[in-house]
Amino acid sequence: MEGEAIGTVISVTKQWWLKVNTKPVRAHALDGAVFPHVIKVRYTVEGRDYIKRKWIGAGRPVPGVGSAVKVVYRKEKPAKARMS
Repeated sequence: MEGEAIGTVISVTKQWWLKVNTKPVRAHALDGAVFPHVIKVRYTVEGRDYIKRKWIGAGRPVPGVGSAVKVVYRKEKPAKARMS
């Protein structure tokens, strides 16, 4: 069984070490480069706080710090969750 909670983004980190080039020919090293991100989301289930990390691929929209995210978790083990 699954439950839903609303989580808050507490951290957004750009992974500088993993560059994805989007142009075949570049004028300089970062021309056309996009980077993936890792976000940390804090959510509460039955009075207990949990923190979940999610990797977001390069070029995808990244939520800002403080924005709300829907979290779907397992009722028997709330630490197991996914974000949509």
